[in-house]
Amino acid sequence: MKKNNLLRFLAIIVVLISSLANNSAFAQNEKKSKKQQDVIVTLNAYSFNDLLMAKQAKDKQPLYSLFNLMDWCAAQNIKGIDLTGYYFPGYPAVPSDEYILKLRNKAKELGIVITGTGIRNNFASPDPAVRAADIELAKKWVIVAKKLGAPVLRVFAGEIPKGYEDKWDEVAGWMIDAYKQCAVEGEKHGVKIGIQNHGDMLQTADQCLKVLKAVDSKWAGLIVDTGNFKTADPYLDIEITAPYAVNWQIKESSFGIGSPIRTDSERLMRIFKKTGVKGYFPIETILLKDIPYDAFALVPALMKELNDARDKVYK
Repeated sequence: MKKNNLLRFLAIIVVLISSLANNSAFAQNEKKSKKQQDVIVTLNAYSFNDLLMAKQAKDKQPLYSLFNLMDWCAAQNIKGIDLTGYYFPGYPAVPSDEYILKLRNKAKELGIVITGTGIRNNFASPDPAVRAADIELAKKWVIVAKKLGAPVLRVFAGEIPKGYEDKWDEVAGWMIDAYKQCAVEGEKHGVKIGIQNHGDMLQTADQCLKVLKAVDSKWAGLIVDTGNFKTADPYLDIEITAPYAVNWQIKESSFGIGSPIRTDSERLMRIFKKTGVKGYFPIETILLKDIPYDAFALVPALMKELNDARDKVYK
């Protein structure tokens, strides 16, 4: 082989080896990226509750809207949002189809996924009329969720009613009946009912799973609230309930509102990895008494903690 041909041949070999190495590195990075995309940290609108509930002095119109919030999410590269029902005009009345369509189109335009919505309700009330009214409310908002393209409607249990402190099973029976009716409606419209542990009637993993088992529907699951298990080690409850989650609320502390103990983001991500949960994980920062609150600073800070922990755990 002539010298020039030999040099050309060797150059081709070097290019091929380099290409194979780059392709291998790309494949490794692609694999890593896909793993990390299994856990997408997003936002629950409640983090901006005070601002979204504020009214302008002149005309009593909202000072800040869900449309404003979605614009901010897009600027922050936040890929999903839980559009809590409280911030829709006229809540608890259902919003107009026109308003719902505008929200849905806005999210699509910005490339933001609507991960869920939610209502206020009390299925633990001793008054059957209260429970019946809230069941009907939930059914109406199932249809709102469907029109929004939200896969989940969040509902509560309700506070432990006075005089029933030692009658958990009796009250749970009322809740279970209500959830069953909601799940039937959810199935009709392709919307899952998310039952949140809110530190009320549902304070432990055992209580959550007992209720979920009794409801016995593929259209009912848990909204795992990482800050509202009232146990010595809430991370154990989070791990137990994680496989049953249809949505999440990740709080700044896993030891309750007002706790100075910051959420252990790496431990949380190890739980996600161990249990194999995937999808969108909305965060919810909370206004604390006597502490300055700035959602525009606190939300990105918590998101960074969680994303950094995810990248470390899923590397």
